[in-house]
Amino acid sequence: MTAISRNNRWPVALAAVLIVYAAAAGALVMSLPVKDGARDWTAPLVPGGWMAWSFPTAIFFLTIFTLLALMAVWEYARPGGNPRIGILRFETTRGDRLFVSLLGAAFIHLAWLGLVGPNLWWALALSVVYAIGVFRYV
Repeated sequence: MTAISRNNRWPVALAAVLIVYAAAAGALVMSLPVKDGARDWTAPLVPGGWMAWSFPTAIFFLTIFTLLALMAVWEYARPGGNPRIGILRFETTRGDRLFVSLLGAAFIHLAWLGLVGPNLWWALALSVVYAIGVFRYV
């Protein structure tokens, strides 16, 4: 198989990752317990289980897995994400930049919780801007 024919099929891999994410997220929503006629978004998904997997926790880990899968699709579509030296003056690869973005997003959210409060939508927006900056300049 040539590189040209392989790289033309990356949209199929991308669609597969996104469909699996949507299906898993939909399954999680459907498995939410109902309390007083409404879905309880923070209740354990497995009552009495050994770990209190709530919807936000499950979506968090599902999103991390999806980001890793999307990085694999990106490498499949455009192989050779060679290391580069950015503003931090050390070599980083795509995976390094993803890790730095996720670590920074964690600190942004923790700081937001401590300084502003529990409404994290602006922290999410700030984390996306931070990740774009990391992928562009680091």
